[in-house]
Amino acid sequence: MELENEEIKKYLQILSKEFPAFLIEYANVPEMQRLKGISMVSACEHTKLIPYKFFHTRYEHSLGVALIVWHFTKDKKQAIAGLYHDIATPSFSHVVDYLHGDYEKQESTEELTETIIKNSKDIMKLLNRDNIKLEEVIDYHIYPIADNDSPKLSADRLEYTLSDGLVTQDAFTLESIDRIYNNIKILKNEQGEDEIGFENLDIAEEYLRRSSIMWHLFCGNSENNMIMQFWTDILRKMAKENYITEEDLYLYSEKEIVDKIRNCPNKKIRDAFEIFSNSTHVGRSDTEVKDKYCISIKVKKRYTNPLVVCEDGQARRISDISQIGKELIEDIKHYEDSKYAYLNIDL
Repeated sequence: MELENEEIKKYLQILSKEFPAFLIEYANVPEMQRLKGISMVSACEHTKLIPYKFFHTRYEHSLGVALIVWHFTKDKKQAIAGLYHDIATPSFSHVVDYLHGDYEKQESTEELTETIIKNSKDIMKLLNRDNIKLEEVIDYHIYPIADNDSPKLSADRLEYTLSDGLVTQDAFTLESIDRIYNNIKILKNEQGEDEIGFENLDIAEEYLRRSSIMWHLFCGNSENNMIMQFWTDILRKMAKENYITEEDLYLYSEKEIVDKIRNCPNKKIRDAFEIFSNSTHVGRSDTEVKDKYCISIKVKKRYTNPLVVCEDGQARRISDISQIGKELIEDIKHYEDSKYAYLNIDL
């Protein structure tokens, strides 16, 4: 498996010491390779608003989810479903959700997953060879280890929390990830379903403390909101003036689209992007700021309330057994940055 970043390689080895050969085959198809050009961290790499260590891709995230699922289940179908769960993600990821007005659920791209897999000759050839049915891999929601309803812990939520926190905010290190990950096991939740959770409360609390750093970044932080809304508006403007189409988000990498913006014939668009890409902070206000690029949006709250094994052997939600856990969760539920964020941009 070819990966450029050594830290990501070490991280993936923590998730699964075994990298099964079949996953490499399923990951090498063109539809998956496309994800190497798509950012996992809000496309923050194209601006200075959120510090980051390196370009972390949707492809790496997908590998991570597949390896977590494989580590806990050793089930080929579930691992492939986890690998392909973001195969329909366009460049700038959830910006397409914003374009469709889906700020809170952020699920507008998922409906394309079946279409992309079904229309891929390479994927269908592999599935037929392995006697795997299409419906067994197009929806990872049917596998509770891979995905479940928030705020339960799943492979998907665990992976993006760990890897995003490794790349930005210094929320996680390889050492802390190794310690936390090796404390996780499959438990039974309140509905009698399989769900990953923690063996020890102190490790679960550490996970929540570190995770809460990421929750605050992605659950209303003004810089993150600005990044997502700016991409939405500038891409909408580019499309309106026929410089790009929504289909281009599935055909070109983020870098290629950024190049289109930088070379756009419309000077207003070029200048707006230049200011955005070099901004290191946003202005904040409780009232709308006139004559500025001013935004106000409500975004999806991302947090988890994981299971923890108690002294009696029963698994319970951390919010029910830990004051620290309860306070961290309540804090993010009620967290709001400034109502408005703005930049000195004319767009």
